Amino acid sequence: MTDKELADLIYPHITKTVEDYEKIYPKRNLKENAVVSRFAPSPTGFVHMGSLLTTLIERKIPDETDGVFYLRIEDTDQKRSVENGIQGIVNDLKNFDIKIDEGVVGENEQIGNYGPYIQSQRKEIYECYAKSLIARGLAYPCFCTPEELDETRNLQELNKERIGYYGSFAKCRNLSNEERARRIKNKEPYVIRLKSPGDYERKIVFNDLVRGKIVFPENDLDVVLIKSDGLPIYHFAHVIDDHLMRTTHVLRGEEWLSSVPVHIQLFDILNFELPEYAHLGLVMKIDEETGSKRKLSKRKDKEAAVSYYHEKGIPVEAVKLYLMTIGNSNFEEWLNQNPTASINDFKFSFKKMSASGSLFDLEKLINISRNYISRLTAEEVYQRVLTYTQEFDLEFYQLLVKYKEYCISMFNIERNLKKPRKDYASFSDIRGYTWYMFDELFHEDVEYDFQSIHDVEEIKKILNRYMEKYYDENDDEQTWFEKIKELSFELGYAKEVKEYKENPDHYKGHVGDISMVLRVALTTRSMTPNLYQIMKLFGKDRVFQRFQFITNK
Repeated sequence: MTDKELADLIYPHITKTVEDYEKIYPKRNLKENAVVSRFAPSPTGFVHMGSLLTTLIERKIPDETDGVFYLRIEDTDQKRSVENGIQGIVNDLKNFDIKIDEGVVGENEQIGNYGPYIQSQRKEIYECYAKSLIARGLAYPCFCTPEELDETRNLQELNKERIGYYGSFAKCRNLSNEERARRIKNKEPYVIRLKSPGDYERKIVFNDLVRGKIVFPENDLDVVLIKSDGLPIYHFAHVIDDHLMRTTHVLRGEEWLSSVPVHIQLFDILNFELPEYAHLGLVMKIDEETGSKRKLSKRKDKEAAVSYYHEKGIPVEAVKLYLMTIGNSNFEEWLNQNPTASINDFKFSFKKMSASGSLFDLEKLINISRNYISRLTAEEVYQRVLTYTQEFDLEFYQLLVKYKEYCISMFNIERNLKKPRKDYASFSDIRGYTWYMFDELFHEDVEYDFQSIHDVEEIKKILNRYMEKYYDENDDEQTWFEKIKELSFELGYAKEVKEYKENPDHYKGHVGDISMVLRVALTTRSMTPNLYQIMKLFGKDRVFQRFQFITNK
């Protein structure tokens, strides 16, 4: 029996040839050096922050070269797929404004001419290429049972030999085609393995975009191409897909480096052009228990999921800015020099990537978020908070809608300054920082954070005297503060902090103490934005209502 006859026996239903698929998926009509990249996750859960970093780069380099970015779902390991896993990936990318040019855009929706973009829907394509390799004598059916493979592995470990299916350990490699046919007809389960032409003693040289020149031994393992369920493994599927989808650049984690010899060999024997590979360092964090570095973990770290930032209301732009600081070593300096520029203006370079991985710093991300929100206009903050609360805090959303102009004015307090306030690290923070600005959220058992002055009668005296004699909603800020100084002096407090410090025995306290009573009585907080502007926004009736809430107790 010839190799071709064996191939026909295994895949009688495959009538297309590899030449047919070359015509179905022709070379893309793009300008020279245009990058075609892809994000190719498995639908096994949420998108990881490390994956988001990779995806940002995979989106950015086609943007810089008028190329194409597509989303492919690698679901050939059906046991690991989770319900709604595809839609979860699509949603995560959508929430982070990562535009898909081609590929999967919904659980049941795909766009583009190079699909299907879900691997489980491309089974016949993989079978065609597997059939071609069998017919060429470069692949064969392997009938080894899991028990036999375990026995081989144990023997290799015992004898301190390389682990794998190769050489004399490749028991099914030299079976006759007649024996193979007989066992197939007897319904014995089998996988399709590569008949590797490699020699482990020879070396290959590979150029990685991040790591530079790397030397590997040639692959001599007869790796599995097609599993017993008929679906391909990652090695085989991604090589075929990246070729037919005309991928030029493949970005992935450093854990795939050891597989490079297999992939180079597969590209070679399939007569495919090898794409550029960039193996990115891991995103690490300091383990709280051990103090040592470890990989940012989906299982252990809530901040590993990109959905965490969406739910917290941390701006998409801030997350992207932070990730680019760990993506390119020169980005932070560029950002400091161009604080209002778009990330799209930054020129990405693989040479500026760290091959050793990056340490994830949530506090730094939060600080970038504070800076970003502080530079938004009041109208932009309002719209962003509105969008966030519509999904996550309907009660606060309704207040924002009800008091639109009031809220915009509230967000504008101390915003248009050379150094604006940076209270908000996320949109979820804003209710906690501003609830006292809404009467609907102000309740009777609220706690007041009075500082230096605690005597209730003294507090009431200060508030009553201020309402009786010193409050005028038409005052400008300078006049307003001069009146607080006069109130302070009338009640035995120094007009200036300096005066009090020079003669503490002459005064009950100083003007800052009086201001604090007014601030806390109005807001319950000792730390707030500009008190004068808050009072102006409240108006006389609401100011007096808050003060009388205390004086009438």
